[in-house]
Amino acid sequence: MTQTADLQAQVAEAKKQLDAQTVEIVQLHFDPEHGAPFWLEKAKTYDFDPLKDVNCFEDLRQFPLFEDDWLRGGPVDRFLPKKWHDKAKFAFETGGTTGVPKSRCVVDDFRIDYEQFSETLPDEYFPRGSNWLMLGPSGPRRLRLAVEHLCQYRGGICFCIDLDPRWVVKLLKAGKVDEAKAYSNHCIDQAMTILGAGHNIKGMFATPKLLEALAMRLIEENSNIAEAGITGIFAGGTEFTPQWYRFCKEELLGPDVYITPTYGNTLMGLACGKPFDPADNFKITYYAPQPRAVVEVVDFDDHTKVVKVDETGRVKLYTLTQELFIPGFLERDEGEREAPHEKYPWEGVSGVRPFHVLAKTTTVGVY
Repeated sequence: MTQTADLQAQVAEAKKQLDAQTVEIVQLHFDPEHGAPFWLEKAKTYDFDPLKDVNCFEDLRQFPLFEDDWLRGGPVDRFLPKKWHDKAKFAFETGGTTGVPKSRCVVDDFRIDYEQFSETLPDEYFPRGSNWLMLGPSGPRRLRLAVEHLCQYRGGICFCIDLDPRWVVKLLKAGKVDEAKAYSNHCIDQAMTILGAGHNIKGMFATPKLLEALAMRLIEENSNIAEAGITGIFAGGTEFTPQWYRFCKEELLGPDVYITPTYGNTLMGLACGKPFDPADNFKITYYAPQPRAVVEVVDFDDHTKVVKVDETGRVKLYTLTQELFIPGFLERDEGEREAPHEKYPWEGVSGVRPFHVLAKTTTVGVY
């Protein structure tokens, strides 16, 4: 793809901002007085000095891969720079179906990430001041609190269902499909009660499976998502495929309901989907929230090598915020490398799906 002069200038400016962000974040996390305890200890094992030898984003390749098992157990604030240790903190967990869950300590990152995401949502479909429904996991997870803050930031009140995804995973692993279905129905019952209570709900976060289940329940009751008052939805997860995207827009939701895909996790924040273009044939491309996070698509056998545009590889994540530094982490996903876009002038990833080596042992789309 040939870039226009304007896009080339945007890409160059984004690269400049990323290099500056990298240096700033490394300087903080390795600061002897204000840095993160984990990184200050880890620096003693390196044959380079992060404070002197990291001068741009590419210099992060000096670090070994981040290991997700480092996030299991405490103290949970060891990755948080001491600069923030006297602030009110949250502990957000991810995983945890078996063993000690992975967790991170947060002060404001989730607020910043979702306030930035808010600027990508069209007010026509997510009216300022309207209320939201959070149709996703509850408990010690960043997503619930983040969606609630997004709603509040836009002037509304967020109504949440109660959903424990770990219980759903246990049911499915035990082969108790009927019980898992009953639990799903229990979640949809909660959503139906909220939607029928006159709360002026216009916006919604939903996982693909729960959104589909809610839409089908409404159809059974001779209604639909639009008639329930919902005008804007953002959804995420590996179940959000191009086929499901087409089904949503053409059959499930209708022309009056806006839906946008997102890709995110507790470590990265939220990657936005490229604006819908009929010419793309429902292809879904995600762009990380640079310069706070970066996503690369790397060679399956060499994580230091980025594949060519349109080629397939594994997703590699970098997190560069005041509260969390991750200099390269291999996600459990793969996809295709995408060129920069006018709205997001840096590289993205499309076709996100479970990494093929792990796919057979990974339980996805459980809710």
